[in-house]
Amino acid sequence: MRTHNEKMSIYHGMASAVAANMSNSYIPIFAMTILGATNYQVGLISSLPPLVTLFMTLPAAILLNKAIKQKKLVAFSILAARFVLLLIAFVSYVPESIASWILLLLIAIMSIPNTLANMGWQSFIGNIIEDHRRAHFFSDRNRLLTIVGLVVTLTIGIVMKDATTSKIAYQILFMLTFLIGIIELYFLLKHDEPIREVSIEKKRAMDWSIFKNNRYVLFLVVALGFNVGWQMAWGLFNIYNVRYAEATIFWVSMFNVGSMIAQIFSFSLWRKWSLKYGNMRVFVWVAFGMSSAPLLTVLSTNHYYLVAMNMLAGFFVAGTTLILFNLLLENSPSEIRTYCITTYNVLLAIIAFASPQIGIWILEAFSMETAMYMSTAVRFLAAVGFFFMYALKHNKEMRVE
Repeated sequence: MRTHNEKMSIYHGMASAVAANMSNSYIPIFAMTILGATNYQVGLISSLPPLVTLFMTLPAAILLNKAIKQKKLVAFSILAARFVLLLIAFVSYVPESIASWILLLLIAIMSIPNTLANMGWQSFIGNIIEDHRRAHFFSDRNRLLTIVGLVVTLTIGIVMKDATTSKIAYQILFMLTFLIGIIELYFLLKHDEPIREVSIEKKRAMDWSIFKNNRYVLFLVVALGFNVGWQMAWGLFNIYNVRYAEATIFWVSMFNVGSMIAQIFSFSLWRKWSLKYGNMRVFVWVAFGMSSAPLLTVLSTNHYYLVAMNMLAGFFVAGTTLILFNLLLENSPSEIRTYCITTYNVLLAIIAFASPQIGIWILEAFSMETAMYMSTAVRFLAAVGFFFMYALKHNKEMRVE
């Protein structure tokens, strides 16, 4: 039996999945086909939000720590972010010489409320979902959200099949996303949130003692290394699909649908395996699997092959989505968890800004294949790091026994 908050979290997540799948995957296509964005600008679509997050994380953490009710702050931040999509809908009427830069400016502005919303949600959901229910709840929630995303993506792919270069089609898409944002606001406000006691004492903005916790520091190094390899290829995949494989909106949607189908059917498997073998051991498998995606993708531009590769990648993305956040919570001592999460997000923002730009630089300096191979190599090294962490944990448990 689900609690009220779990139900509201799922409904809110469904609305968020609709909004995300109506905008995130199509902004890069919009930039390339309508605005004529360069590879560098396409890379910035992935890099700018983390850069803004870097500067917003500390102010956001202070606001969230001081907020008596976090949900209102989070809810209206989400609505503000969706409002920016209304402005993006009309960027195509700006002179082409500056249109791509205006789009990037709006993406940066949108990232300000998004940062507050994302951090607030992590803290909020961590406080209202009990530890022993997290694996089961997040598995079910992620699977339902992926189903919703699949339906939305498939619908967009069919409806916009012949509208890859239509300005009006993108305008309608982005305006509908704003309307979905209002539904997100409604369901988030329906959560029951206990009133938090706010200390009158001035809290430190940072607790440096987290770096004395060896387990957390080791996780931080390995997890951030994994994200370098993962995010290095984000912009590359968009460019490869549109400029190398010459995929239309329909085929880009099919790539996403393939990934989502794999995620839907694998969430329960990853949950089962994580409960049976432990999060760390299972994530070793996930990390090695994730390392194969860039390498396999560049072997062909055949659209059916790319659908299959996205299905394979989706299988491991499901494990990443489900387990990586749980590993962060596992390796963050409860008494300093807020500082641990904040630090992780700050460092992740630096990596998320730099990594796509590194990928684009390698693409421009060498080739698409070289850039993808580098992404695979970094992911593989991170997988070895997770295996090392698992081995240390396993040996420690054996000594205790």
